[in-house]
Amino acid sequence: MLEPGIDKHEWESQWQQFEDDVESSPAEALFELDRLTAEMLQLRGYAIDDRVARSGDDRDILAEFRAAREVTRRVESDEDVSPGNIAAAVEGYPSLYDYLIVERGSP
Repeated sequence: MLEPGIDKHEWESQWQQFEDDVESSPAEALFELDRLTAEMLQLRGYAIDDRVARSGDDRDILAEFRAAREVTRRVESDEDVSPGNIAAAVEGYPSLYDYLIVERGSP
């Protein structure tokens, strides 16, 4: 069960831990950013693995997540990924985080 205050505090704590990693090694930080963002989306009721957005799911949010996740998977598979794509993913996850913490607040 989602307890907004507890989850929000835990998410903020985890996110702060990743901030240094993002600065020092953005490609490596993608994995943890992806994991936390996916967890947050799922707990907020988003069907992240369903390609068809359900009623109430914000399609832009899911599209941004999937784009960042695609870059993360490519990095994970040791594919050649441009620094620009890595930067876009590194910027995408925080905007999703902000949306889920600030805009979506409580479910």
